[in-house]
Order: sequence, then structure tokens, then C-alpha cells
Amino acid sequence: MEQFVIRGGVPLRGSVQPAGNKNSAMPLLAACLLTDQPVTLHNMPLIQDVQTMRQLVEAAGATVELLAPRTWRIHAAKVSGDQLDPELCSAIRASILLAGPLLARCGQLQLAAPGGDVIGRRRLDTHLLALRALGAQIEWRESFHMHTKGLQGASILLDEASVTATENAVMAAVLARGSSVLRNVASEPHVQELCRFLNQLGARIRGIGSNVLEIEGVARLQGGEHSVEPDYLEVVSFAGAAAVTGGEVRIVGAAQCPLEMAAVVFGRLGVHWQTEGADLLVAADQLLAVTQDFGGAIPKVDDAPWPGFPADLMSVAILVATQCTGTVLFHEKMFESRLYFVDKLVSMGARIIVCDPHRCVVQGPSRLRGERLESPDIRAGMALLLAALCAQGESLIRNIGQIERGYERVDEKLRALGADIVRAPA
Repeated sequence: MEQFVIRGGVPLRGSVQPAGNKNSAMPLLAACLLTDQPVTLHNMPLIQDVQTMRQLVEAAGATVELLAPRTWRIHAAKVSGDQLDPELCSAIRASILLAGPLLARCGQLQLAAPGGDVIGRRRLDTHLLALRALGAQIEWRESFHMHTKGLQGASILLDEASVTATENAVMAAVLARGSSVLRNVASEPHVQELCRFLNQLGARIRGIGSNVLEIEGVARLQGGEHSVEPDYLEVVSFAGAAAVTGGEVRIVGAAQCPLEMAAVVFGRLGVHWQTEGADLLVAADQLLAVTQDFGGAIPKVDDAPWPGFPADLMSVAILVATQCTGTVLFHEKMFESRLYFVDKLVSMGARIIVCDPHRCVVQGPSRLRGERLESPDIRAGMALLLAALCAQGESLIRNIGQIERGYERVDEKLRALGADIVRAPA
């Protein structure tokens, strides 16, 4: 076990390049099982969750050749759903994404219940209902046993706009016989990226970016090549780190990222960035102050399906608000355990009132002090890391494997920006 030791109060300065988007890389790896031709993926993030997904894809029969550390060639000439390691499946939420491709490709699989962050109940019913509508038979006998005699296109209304359920339904439908119409689908940037990638391989998907997808099934997909887009969650996290430490950071190649709603929300907290060519610049001396609603009312920040504010940025936004002058209400609508990390910020000196499992009120600015911390999930871990960077004194963050599941070489990147952070035995 290792931990981060951070001495806070050092302004971050310099340039940083975000890794490929984890939330894109996972479904893209799964989608490679849909074709028997080689696929090359560039800009793959070197994080634990992606490595786990790679092992699962290999267990399904694909070969993964590393042409370079971040360039992988995946060749799924033959696939099977019989050899999926239950421990690997239970390590990540994204293991459920193997269901659609393996049902489409070989007609059956056995899948242990997926794992992932402990941020509340994360139901699988939307996945199961969509796959059943396409012709899958699904039973639960200490694991999911799924099989089909052939997937058939269908008209499906998802009962929630789930990202991974949308991705699963899309991957199953592209090889189904006939046409499918998927309504109330998620349209997050990584869902759109998956659909564009599949079209590049020969799929026929229309309506990308909307909440209705029309899919004409094809007999087979071809090979191809794709570069994973930068992780916009990491981009905003580094913007927040620059702001709360009073530094100035250039985020290389981030101008293409979909940051419109993040810019609105963080702008209301006094955090701004500007485009300079292909880069984003977070200038020094940000005026961290909450913009009140009309009439001086306390503003509210709540998450929502795309194009609303991403739930995965809520933790970082709460931390940034602790350093802002003013009061703001945060409403996390999606996961009932997402706010549990707030107690750790309170122990560092933050003034936060937890109203219920979904809402908290933050009053700032608060002078944070170093503390011994432990990360409950990936995104909370990044927020605690930012808290330690702006706190007075020394902080220890244990369980750093949670952070490194989603952020590539984060300690090295922060050190390059001047942060006083070292990795040490726990």
C-alpha cells in the first residue's frame, strides 16, 4: 500500500497534458470485440481500470498488442463469454459493457456482478431491459447467464438515461438483424465518441448527440483506427487545482474538450479559463467568489444528464467552493453516497452543512489544514487531493489506488507543476 504525502500552499505553475478519457476508453475496448478485424486505439490512458478492462477483453479471446505505451492493437478474431474472471468483473463497473458485444458476437456469456465506486446503488435494470428487448435471455444464478439465438432490432425506451446502458444497447444493436430505435438515451461526450467510432467501423447509427438513436443493423464490422479524446474531467480538475492554489496552468490540447457547462458552473465560482490555440490557460489570481442568483439569492449547483453539469465533477466543484467567498447549495441528484467524502473536508476546516445524502451547503472561504485522509472513490479522491494542495501543513492521502483508477500519473503531473507531493509507503 502507498500513500501521497502533500505539503500544501504551493501555487501550481506550468503546463500539463491530460490523458485520454477513461470513460471513452472502457466502452471503446469493449466495442473492439464486435469485429474480427484488428483495431488500433491511440491515446489510451495508463490507469488501473483500463488495464482491468484490457484483461477482461483478453479473457474474452482478444489479443492486445502494445505498439507503444498508449497505442494498442486489439484483434478479436474469435471471442467467447465463458472465461470472464469474476474477480476482474467485480473490480470495475465497466465490466457490464462486455454484455452487448459478446451477445452480438457469440450469443452467450456468463458475467459476475460488476463492481466500481461505492457512491450509492447503481442499478443494472436498464441494461437488462434493453438487452432483453433485443432478444437476449437473461438469468441470475450467482452471476448473470445471458444467451440469444440471434439479436433482433427493436424500439426501446430506456427507463433512465444511463450512460453505460446506452452504450451496451448501441453495441448490441449495431449487429442485430433489422432496425432499432433507442429513445431516452444518454448523450454524454463519451457516448457520442463510441457511436462515431462504431460508424467508422461500418455501423449505421444516426442521431448522435441527441436522446434518440436510430440504428440499422449490419452483418459485420471492419477494423479501424481511433484516438481517444482527452479527459475533460481531468482538464477541469487541473483548472480547479490551479485556481485554489493561486497558480497559473496551461492545459495542453484541451481546447477541443466539451467544457461549456463546466465553464458556466465554475465561472459562477469565480474560476475562468481562456482558449489559446489548442490549449486552455487558467490565469493566476482568479477572483474566487460565488455569483449570487438574481436578487441576492443563494445559488444552486446540481448535476444532470448531458448537456447538464456532469456528476463526476461535483466533488471537485464542492472543494473549489470551500475556497470561494460566498455561499452555494450543491444538489447531487444521481448517487446517494457521492457526498460522503464531505466529512473529510469538514475535518480539514471547511464550513459545509450536509442537508441530506444529496445536498450540502458550502460557505467560504475556509482556511483548510492538513489532515490524514482516505479516498472513498475516484472523483472524491481527486477533490481531496486538491484540498491537500491548498491546505496549510502536511496531508496524507491513503488508498491512492482509488485515485489512480481514474487519473494517470497524477502525482508526477502535479510535481511537474511545482506541487510538494511524494509517494511513500503507507
